[in-house]
Amino acid sequence: MLETTIEIAELQTLLDASYERSTKHLQNIITDPRRLDAGELARILTGMCTLNLATVTAKGEPRISAVDGHFLHTRWVFTTSGSAAKARQLKARPAASISYVDGERIGVFSHGDVEFLTPEHPEFAEIEEHLTNHYGSSPSSWGDDIVYCRLRPTWMVGYAFDKAAVLTDK
Repeated sequence: MLETTIEIAELQTLLDASYERSTKHLQNIITDPRRLDAGELARILTGMCTLNLATVTAKGEPRISAVDGHFLHTRWVFTTSGSAAKARQLKARPAASISYVDGERIGVFSHGDVEFLTPEHPEFAEIEEHLTNHYGSSPSSWGDDIVYCRLRPTWMVGYAFDKAAVLTDK
């Protein structure tokens, strides 16, 4: 868990505001016993999570793909080839949605804008170090045009069907 106290507090504010802006339908599914708070999300979302990433084409057509995601400092981080359709779509239209679903155990749903992180970005080195430690090699070494992306969430909710069991697992 790399999150600071300030990052956890900011995420909690976002989670609360997102839940309040949600439809009654969603609020009826993600009831208080199942809602995950910011500290719980940071504790649970460690390591690599297979994410569903939704982007939009120039014609406004939705596209979905999977990416290896890492929840670092309360933000989803992922890499891909700069020539991938998702990278081109995100460069032109940075709005994206990301979901992480582990069966009935956990669901985390996020909307926001994707930013591209270059080696000059102040947090790039820490992110690359984390990814290199996880994979055993730097994603930058996997191709000539690997891009590092991070979702800046504007809406996020998380739930666990059996929160006690999920928290005990970690």
